[in-house]
Amino acid sequence: MESTDSLSEGLLAGTVIAVAVAAFARSRGWGIALPVLGVGILVGLLPFGPRAPENAGDLFLFILAPLVFGEALSSSYRDLRSSRRAILALAVGLVVIVSVAVGAVAALLVPGVPWAVALALGAILAPTDAVSVAAIAGRAGLPRRVINILEGESLVNDGTGLTLLRVALVTAAAGSVTATQVAGVLALSVVGGVGTGVVVGLIMIAVIRRGRDPLVANAILILAPFPAYFIAEGVQGSGILAVVTAALMAAHAMSSDSGFRGRPQSLAAWRQITFLLQAFAFFLVGIELPATLTRIRSDQWPTLLLLVGAVMLTLIITRFLFAGAMWLASSRSQHRLGGREWVLVAWAGARGPVSGLAAFTLPVFLEDGNALPDRNLLLATTLCVIVLTLLLSPTLKPLANILSLTPDDHASMRGPIRQSLALAALERLDELIDDALASEQPLPDEFIALIRERYQLEADASEPGTPEREIGRRDRQRVLTEIINAQHEQLIRIRDTRGIPDAVLRPIQHELDLQRSALQGEGEGPVQAS
Repeated sequence: MESTDSLSEGLLAGTVIAVAVAAFARSRGWGIALPVLGVGILVGLLPFGPRAPENAGDLFLFILAPLVFGEALSSSYRDLRSSRRAILALAVGLVVIVSVAVGAVAALLVPGVPWAVALALGAILAPTDAVSVAAIAGRAGLPRRVINILEGESLVNDGTGLTLLRVALVTAAAGSVTATQVAGVLALSVVGGVGTGVVVGLIMIAVIRRGRDPLVANAILILAPFPAYFIAEGVQGSGILAVVTAALMAAHAMSSDSGFRGRPQSLAAWRQITFLLQAFAFFLVGIELPATLTRIRSDQWPTLLLLVGAVMLTLIITRFLFAGAMWLASSRSQHRLGGREWVLVAWAGARGPVSGLAAFTLPVFLEDGNALPDRNLLLATTLCVIVLTLLLSPTLKPLANILSLTPDDHASMRGPIRQSLALAALERLDELIDDALASEQPLPDEFIALIRERYQLEADASEPGTPEREIGRRDRQRVLTEIINAQHEQLIRIRDTRGIPDAVLRPIQHELDLQRSALQGEGEGPVQAS
């Protein structure tokens, strides 16, 4: 057994290596998954350096919850809701089908493996990975609706897959379960998970809307994934569904509350947390692969190679068949995806750290005291499939080019939005001028002229105005804060009334947040109107 000190040192060294490789990959414009995974495999092969921890399953709880929370926090509830039918079909229906199909293949190819254990392998590999899919889809430049479906599927299907894994392990320990028992476990998992997520989400919404200290509010947001996960698991619900539900509610509340001052800091903090956890998770999968393969008996190698190949084919074929069925079933829908988009959805089936971390939680012994059959074989198969799907993931962008599918043109949508915000700013400026005159404390004429000039440029040309003349500070902060608040409010009205996707509005909202933060942090002395 590893000592606590050696384990801590190994984890620290592994984290440093993972972050260093991920940072280098980002500096070169690459995705971090394959480089970090590859270095993890190389480190695992070396006779020195960080070792694969024996308790990798315990790390699952401390990595998975914040990792999924961070990915969900960057998603949009409104955008996912617009594709909810496709997302739920993929996240529930496809996961069940793939779990059964992979389980059947494993039961056929592995002599003597119990059906419940084979189903456990299917439940582990059925869900696509939120971490991998988000990174791959974003870099591939896919249409926004395709990205929404892929992200929504990968966020929700973990709950389905982990619930099926729980059912499979219960069945393996008990020998058999009835259909009623399975339905009860599934229902409790969904209700308990979503219900817990809603409660935690409501608490976070209250903090966002009423909290006066952004530092405290963001600290609560950082800790939120853990109570959401553990409380849901405590009531036999899905911890992943609880985390996703709470994160989506928090994300929607942050983008809808024009007065939330901690939004830029929160989003920046979660980008950093997610980056660190992604790097460590991919490194953990990589370093575990050599250690797992060394535990495979020599007589199991032919079975492992055959099983990995068969599982890969099963994952690809079932996903394409299901996507084709979805396309045919939605052929009369006004907002349906076309056949080319469904081809992309079918091919974007990367697995990643979530499947690996789920596999690490497989118990060595079942509750009845018997050893879990072929546990090492299941682990090795899972890690090999993860590596193969990640190796195939860079082909998504060339496939999109072959299919002539390009990213949505958000730039054409942002111009009219900026004009509308500038007009709202000018209206608020006129109100402030009238209020100042009524209170017999008029604003300086030069200051009014500069502010009006700036926003008039945006209203006329849809481009930010940048007058470079210096102005005095009298009432400047108050006026500009009011104007920025007016633009925030107008932005939310545009989103709610015109159905503009959050992917378009969030960058503009972030610009306004930065303007307000800079305004609040200004020192003394003359400043520019820009």
